[in-house]
Amino acid sequence: MSIWVDVATVSSGVNVVVLLALSAVWARNYLTFRSKHAVGLLVFGVFLLAENALAFYMYILDPTLSGWFSTDVPVIAWRLMMLLHVFETAGLVFLAWITFD
Repeated sequence: MSIWVDVATVSSGVNVVVLLALSAVWARNYLTFRSKHAVGLLVFGVFLLAENALAFYMYILDPTLSGWFSTDVPVIAWRLMMLLHVFETAGLVFLAWITFD
């Protein structure tokens, strides 16, 4: 089951980095243009960043939860959690590609 933990951890870490970069662009766009669209993207990015940062913290740093996740969570649950993180990473990478293009 260690592979599922590793994939979910790496994926959530990548999501945090990509969301930090995207949120910086969206914040700059809001300060420049003052549009609702830019502030909406920024709010979305901040909430998604909080979710991924919390997941990354639970997978790596929290002594109780990281041990529980790596030993007691059923394999099917890990596969689904990992799949959600990977899909999220793919979507964020695509969003970063069109944002930084």
